[in-house]
Amino acid sequence: MSYNFDTDQNHYYFNNKNSLPIIFIHGVGLNQQMWKPQIEFFKDSSFITYDLLGHGKTPFKEPNLSMENFTDQLSNLVNNLKIEKFNLIGFSIGSLIAIEFASKYENYLNSITLISTTYQRTAEERQNVIDRVNLAKKNMPISQMAMKRWFSNEYLEQNPELYDEFMKILNKKGIDQENFIKAYEVFANYEDNLENIKNIKTNTLIITGSDDPGSTPNMSKNLNKDIQNSKYVEIKNGKHLCTIEYADEVNNAIMKHINNA
Repeated sequence: MSYNFDTDQNHYYFNNKNSLPIIFIHGVGLNQQMWKPQIEFFKDSSFITYDLLGHGKTPFKEPNLSMENFTDQLSNLVNNLKIEKFNLIGFSIGSLIAIEFASKYENYLNSITLISTTYQRTAEERQNVIDRVNLAKKNMPISQMAMKRWFSNEYLEQNPELYDEFMKILNKKGIDQENFIKAYEVFANYEDNLENIKNIKTNTLIITGSDDPGSTPNMSKNLNKDIQNSKYVEIKNGKHLCTIEYADEVNNAIMKHINNA
């Protein structure tokens, strides 16, 4: 039960309670620390958190990054840890990775939870993300913009230490900034594969905040229609990081879903 690097240098935390593990995939520009409320809630269960390629303490030195790199990373991690079945939870780009992983390795999955995911973005919605990528490339400050999309103003005012913690994570330099842009471009340019999505058979929970401006309820409702065995839960007043601001509601929904899978 400690932070480690596997043979592929993936930085992970494995809380091994000899039960079917839950694996959490974080979002762009963040790291596995975003799952603190879930780590506490599921402390008596087996779970794994890990840093995506080029995030946190997982290195990435290649010139290009792809969605396939991310799915291969998860495949390598579970193979290194000799895990044959697990519950998969993704947030934002982590949800897209979860969908792609399911299209290749669904036999690993007991359940899927997709939180704050994009789906069937309009041209305008996609352009909004591309515009932020371009600002990042120019080293323009986008971290404060992100915090406004992720949390309500009231929550940020009441939790100044959380604001400071996330700003430290988001303000990157050097290779960390380069890798952030690579990952952000993967997210911005991702194309939904309807055939893969309609072929997912694993029990799936789709969660989004009612006030999420980028991963909207409408996107999640449409995804709910296209994944066969899926259920949609909307977090009232939640924004993008409802996993933190409304952790109790999110955690209870996840636990119920896993227990019923």
